[in-house]
Amino acid sequence: MGVTIKKRKNANGTTTLMLDIYHDGKRVYERLAHLQLAKPSNQLDRENNKELLQQAEAIRLARAVDLERNNYNMDNEAGKKTVIVDWMQSYVDTYAKKDKRIIQNVLNRFIDFLKIDKKTGLTFGNITALLIEDFIDYLQSRSTGEGASSYYKRFKKMLKQAYRKGLMKTNVLDFVEKKVKGRARKKDTLTLDELKILAATPTESKEVRRAALFSCFTGLAFVDIKALTWNKIKLDGCMMEIVRAKQEADNVTVSIPLNTTAITLLGVAGSPTAKVFALPSANGTNKTLKAWVKRAGIDKKIT
Repeated sequence: MGVTIKKRKNANGTTTLMLDIYHDGKRVYERLAHLQLAKPSNQLDRENNKELLQQAEAIRLARAVDLERNNYNMDNEAGKKTVIVDWMQSYVDTYAKKDKRIIQNVLNRFIDFLKIDKKTGLTFGNITALLIEDFIDYLQSRSTGEGASSYYKRFKKMLKQAYRKGLMKTNVLDFVEKKVKGRARKKDTLTLDELKILAATPTESKEVRRAALFSCFTGLAFVDIKALTWNKIKLDGCMMEIVRAKQEADNVTVSIPLNTTAITLLGVAGSPTAKVFALPSANGTNKTLKAWVKRAGIDKKIT
């Protein structure tokens, strides 16, 4: 068991400090992102670096005490023994919001990352800011547009919940310095002429066609359309109401006007709790859309 200070040179000449922590036959690294040594060019730089090293030594001593008393980064025995991906899977299983599928995909990416990094079975007691920064690099190497940012946002959401549940002694996210980079890919949209061409092009699924065109005239996303039930439609007032998540614990009801075309696409009303559109999964819907758009001769990615 031991804690030592390590230094890592950066491309810009600065030096990042980190803790090399060895405990119970395992070695982990904790990056001290807020303590970065400058490339000294004068006496002031050298004095500042000396102060930062003293701060790092104080943190090292504190971590060593934590190891002896409670185990690294842990408040209790439950957290020390809890495998991160097992806890996250339980979190996903009980998650009830519309982005559940994305949350599951985030966890799948993290599982793949841990396999590559040979850290399968990682517990909350051994997660570090350095590992999270490596996961950010992993996400960015396998995602385009807003993908990495969206995934990391939800990954942080799970870690924050674990911290609130007392599974981590400190919020490891506070020590993560790296940011998710990358410009968002501009989403393809259809012009009015392209929409007319698409509407006139046959497709294998009438439900996907009806839902896609309804989306174009109302601006609704797939998750909203798939969940839409007839009791949310008010044909007499030409209005539709949907509930959207505003904050973690709050929802807001949004009213959307329906024009004549949108009402025609709805067809004959069913029972109040029946789904308006009988759609397949998101992947199945996108597969049909892709083939339909291609058949229409439109060179755009529409989802």
